[in-house]
Amino acid sequence: MVQKYQSPVRVYKYPFELVMAAYERRFPTCHLIPMFVASDVVEEETNEDGSTTRVQRRCALDVDAPRLLKRIAGVDYVYFIQNNTLNRKERTLHIESHNDTFSNRVIIHETCCYSVHPENDAWTCFEQTASLDIKSFFGFESNVEKIAMKQYASSIKKGKEIIEFYLKELEDEGITQVPHWTPSSLPLPVSRPTSLFTSLPVPPKPAITLPISIPLPINAKDSNSQEDTQDSSTLQADVLTEILTGTPEDKLDADYIKRYLGDLTPLQESCLIRLRKWLQETHKGKIPKDEHILRFLRARDFNMDKAREFLCQSLTWRKQHQVDYLLETWSSPQVLQDFYTGGWHHHDRDGRPLYVLRLGQMDTKGLVRALGEESLLRHVLSINEEGLRRCEENTKVFGRPISCWTCLVDLEGLNMRHLWRPGVKALLRIIEVVEANYPETLGRLLILRAPRVFPVLWTLVSPFIDENTRKKFLIYAGNDYQGPGGLVDYIDKEIIPDFLAGECMCEVPEGGLVPKSMYRTTEELETEDVRLWTETIYQSASVFKGAPHELLIEIIDASSVITWDFDMCKGDVVFNIYHSKRAPAPPRKDPLGAHGITSPVGNNVQLIDKSWVLGKDFSMVESPLTCREGESVQGSHITRWPGFYILQWKFHNMPACSATNLPRVDDVLATLQVSSHKCKVMFYTEVLGSEDFRTACYDVQSLGSMTSLESSHSGFSQLSAATTSSSQSQSSSMISR
Repeated sequence: MVQKYQSPVRVYKYPFELVMAAYERRFPTCHLIPMFVASDVVEEETNEDGSTTRVQRRCALDVDAPRLLKRIAGVDYVYFIQNNTLNRKERTLHIESHNDTFSNRVIIHETCCYSVHPENDAWTCFEQTASLDIKSFFGFESNVEKIAMKQYASSIKKGKEIIEFYLKELEDEGITQVPHWTPSSLPLPVSRPTSLFTSLPVPPKPAITLPISIPLPINAKDSNSQEDTQDSSTLQADVLTEILTGTPEDKLDADYIKRYLGDLTPLQESCLIRLRKWLQETHKGKIPKDEHILRFLRARDFNMDKAREFLCQSLTWRKQHQVDYLLETWSSPQVLQDFYTGGWHHHDRDGRPLYVLRLGQMDTKGLVRALGEESLLRHVLSINEEGLRRCEENTKVFGRPISCWTCLVDLEGLNMRHLWRPGVKALLRIIEVVEANYPETLGRLLILRAPRVFPVLWTLVSPFIDENTRKKFLIYAGNDYQGPGGLVDYIDKEIIPDFLAGECMCEVPEGGLVPKSMYRTTEELETEDVRLWTETIYQSASVFKGAPHELLIEIIDASSVITWDFDMCKGDVVFNIYHSKRAPAPPRKDPLGAHGITSPVGNNVQLIDKSWVLGKDFSMVESPLTCREGESVQGSHITRWPGFYILQWKFHNMPACSATNLPRVDDVLATLQVSSHKCKVMFYTEVLGSEDFRTACYDVQSLGSMTSLESSHSGFSQLSAATTSSSQSQSSSMISR
């Protein structure tokens, strides 16, 4: 598996020329990097006006690997080639490096870039990307990968410290300014000391390049080495282009991460940046806030693939149920305001928002009977949304990252009434939803005055709580919370609620029994108009290999407009639109997908009969559109004829490689990713009548010319850092992403 690293933007608050002077002092050896034992300049050239200098170095690293592994590999040092291009006119330094040792077994690439800060030309930015691909290594592939990643992470942390050390050294020598390059100021010849050829045995073959920070064991050349070198050059060029083309707004800098997100290891920073970039590419700028992305990464121990799947499922849920607008649209019923014994109460010693819940005083049965599960769930979700907002606010107030809150639960009064089965069922459902969509938001749970009946409730609830979350629970029986290690260790004495013998008035309702006159009948609860799980304009469907999902839309008048908005929750599909003059047979629901997978009822519908001939019985009115997992697609089609229009989502088959009978790596990976041959799409469609469309056109034309109907994206209002729209129009239709 290829391991990748992407750094945040690291900022040196020094001019570019001074940073370059400090950078040169790292060579030929650096006592601050013990593994960097030697280097030598292989080639150096400067153009005629002196603005650009290219230097190629050969570097030797003493990798901290087990002696047995070194003996098996037959090497003491690992050699890298480093190509530096210094552009004094543009004030940039580009560094490309790769391994020379064992390059047919292990492929290491690193690309770095120093450049002027876009907002302050007296500062310097540094960015870094790297990749590690171990093809084979005498059966020790896993060990080599662990050693490589460990040492690389260690070298990254030292990188900025080393430059700052030499900047301080320059300052001590009285060098605080280096003049900018001008056409008349040709660079003086630099005397570059060597250490490689005089101190180390020279291996028989010259080396290739990588910044000194990559320490990994690697190779012996074979007939494929030339091809590997070509691939290496291509990859380096791609990575360098990627660094240079990104805009400052798209990137995270290290200072921002430390201030707003906390102390992360280099590899954790890389996971955050890569997942954020993937979301930018697939969600077209409407991405969750960085702290929310980080929560999902932490919940999956920074496993990129698991965190991405987890986050995408949550984003789909938020959009499907309009959770982003919950704080704006939800108003607590009077019953909740009077009898729900919970509320926000200042903050704990760490600055986390503090939520107080007097569960023992709450009539859970009465609330469920008076409101139903849906209203209670909606209320709990609004509490979590408010918690996210308060965390963001406290981060600014306290000047340090705060991404979770503390919950204080008082169980005085808890009894068997609270174990009413429907109430426990509602609680478990709420826990399940919160765990799936608000990970790593609970910093600490303080459970006070737990009675004897509490173990029974805990036995029922604990299996539904994530193990990492359970570790944050602190349980106190009786008055233990008043002693050493109790409440005062986590909450300032001045804000301990009055009902816990504190001095602070807590504006949480007293609770009590909900009057039975407010109870609703079972029929009323089942048929209530406002339900969180049904209040959605979106539908979900599954797409199987060989079993597309199709939607029929009947158009009475030509020039009507069909609009659509769908998200790819899982897998890749091809989206088609067909027209037929005759109605298809009654829809058939495919009971079996690929490999006999049962399709949920109503989840996969097929309309086009297998006997129909394209071009005769039905025709294609839009070019096929391939939609990738994670993408959100909106568009519209202006109908030319009345009749029946069929929107089709079809399983996307990877094209076979035509040049060889061997499968491509991308094909194999794609096959593994969709091994179940199942895709999931969430969609919404609407038809605008021809008369309404003509009226809309007239209104728009009265304001200016209109050549096409436009479509746009919906965004994540609460969790989105930016919301944009994208569209792609044609004369008669548009498909946009």
